[in-house]
Amino acid sequence: MNGIEKRLMDSYESIRTKIPFKPQTALVLGSGLGGYAESGDIRIEGVLNYQDIEGFPQSTVEGHKGRFVFGYVGEVPVVCMQGRVHYYEGYSMNEVVLPIRLMRLMGAKNLFLTNAAGGINTSYAPGDLMLIQDHISSLVPSPLIGPNLEKLGPRFCDMTDTYDAEYRTLLKKTAEKIGVSLQEGVYIQFSGPQYETPAEIRMARALGADAAGMSTACEAVAAHHAGMRVCGISCISNMAAGVTGEKLSHEEVQETADRTADLFRKLVTAGILAIGLQN
Repeated sequence: MNGIEKRLMDSYESIRTKIPFKPQTALVLGSGLGGYAESGDIRIEGVLNYQDIEGFPQSTVEGHKGRFVFGYVGEVPVVCMQGRVHYYEGYSMNEVVLPIRLMRLMGAKNLFLTNAAGGINTSYAPGDLMLIQDHISSLVPSPLIGPNLEKLGPRFCDMTDTYDAEYRTLLKKTAEKIGVSLQEGVYIQFSGPQYETPAEIRMARALGADAAGMSTACEAVAAHHAGMRVCGISCISNMAAGVTGEKLSHEEVQETADRTADLFRKLVTAGILAIGLQN
């Protein structure tokens, strides 16, 4: 057993002894959705702080609570990450995706990713929600570098349908049904923590990206490698550098994410229920 696998299994054994809960869907709560667990949309069965899990990396970003929440959305058993781990916090990419792999070991078959992102597509506006169609992760290290975890997936992983086509169609129909406007586009992950320069955003637009952020793509890679079906939604919290000429700030990102939270929550809940019916 290599070091990556041992740490993962240590975390898994630690959590299994504390909460015997088997989720169907894993949900990563990005900026603006941190309060989802307190919204009443999930019937909570248990909570476990990251610091109480052996070998688990700690979230250091303000507004990220750093805990797993276990419960039910309708009749769908769900595990929520209330606070994710970022590469820019100084963790290795294997540490960043350890929570995703851990939720897979718990039993989760589906992964619902959410985040706040900067709009690159000039037809977007702050407050828009974007269904992630595909991603560009070439600017950060792959979480699959190093010894392959054979129990999870193959050494060379096909990434053609990382964001499940059936789930994307389902989420678009769900959004239309509940009256939520939904963009669809390509997400690009930068390392952060600095915001991108205008030149980097022009490069990203030339590559075909519609929104930029500092998370998510690496998590999708690890989940897809492990056989999970993945979907993702970005809240366009601001326009990216150079698009409007305005300077960027974390306060602006948080303010827009908070303002959009109710709409975002409504779509996430409806999406989890719709996906749950397919399993």
